[in-house]
Amino acid sequence: MKIKTQKKADAGVPLSPGEMESFLEDMRARGRVEDTLDWYRRGLRKLYLFLPEEKRIRRGTLAGWRGALLAEGYASSTVNLFLSGANSYLEYLGFREFQLTGQLKKERKLQPELTRNEYLHLLRTAKALERERTYLLVKIFASTGLSVQEIGCVSVESVRQGRILLPDGRAVHLAPCFCGELLEYAAREGIRSGPIFLDRGGKPMSRTNVTGSIKQLCLAAGIPEEKGNPRCLRKLYLATKANVEANISVLVEQAMDRILEREQQDVGWESPGPEDERRRRA
Repeated sequence: MKIKTQKKADAGVPLSPGEMESFLEDMRARGRVEDTLDWYRRGLRKLYLFLPEEKRIRRGTLAGWRGALLAEGYASSTVNLFLSGANSYLEYLGFREFQLTGQLKKERKLQPELTRNEYLHLLRTAKALERERTYLLVKIFASTGLSVQEIGCVSVESVRQGRILLPDGRAVHLAPCFCGELLEYAAREGIRSGPIFLDRGGKPMSRTNVTGSIKQLCLAAGIPEEKGNPRCLRKLYLATKANVEANISVLVEQAMDRILEREQQDVGWESPGPEDERRRRA
């Protein structure tokens, strides 16, 4: 563990990619499992993006970050995991006074779930009302699992490549048919480069603007307003992906069974060998 030689509370604690990796290596050496390290890494990268330009953690920083994460729709369990990583990072550097103690309680109220049919109804309603930007917003969240804060990463350049590169290093695939819709919209709006989802002033859409657009569409479509947010659309994406992966797993098991059955016929313990076959023919 690093031991600070002099506390400078006013200066805060720097958060840099190099310090992150050093911390994660230290945690790995202490026996932390890779799944925990992945959560720490994701959380610290999100904290890095949240911090002002100087990238320093001060008193109250983690409390403000926790509020921002909750406002973006992250579950309390996820926020607790992110804060655990940040607290461990501060302990690693010897600045416990900047930690945020106390776990958030799990939500008692379940987040409503948007069905696939409701999602398709939203798209049809957006088309009927000629709200193309909202149509694309609904589709981007439900087909990629992006969060609101990542919507600015959907640029003309990334869509042309068919992959959205996120600040935490992940690359999100875009279906070719959807890429075509996004690029056609950008061309009609005169957007030749940079973010595609812009407000009337030409600036990247804010979280409030994005959520408000989807809620208005829900009201027009007769779908409960509480389902009109990026978080519900992202849950639909995750559920759809899990269903596809489950089906693929079944297909893989069936294919493996067929392979083993063929091999059993050739070299199984009870299968006839070459000598047995010659004797049978004789």
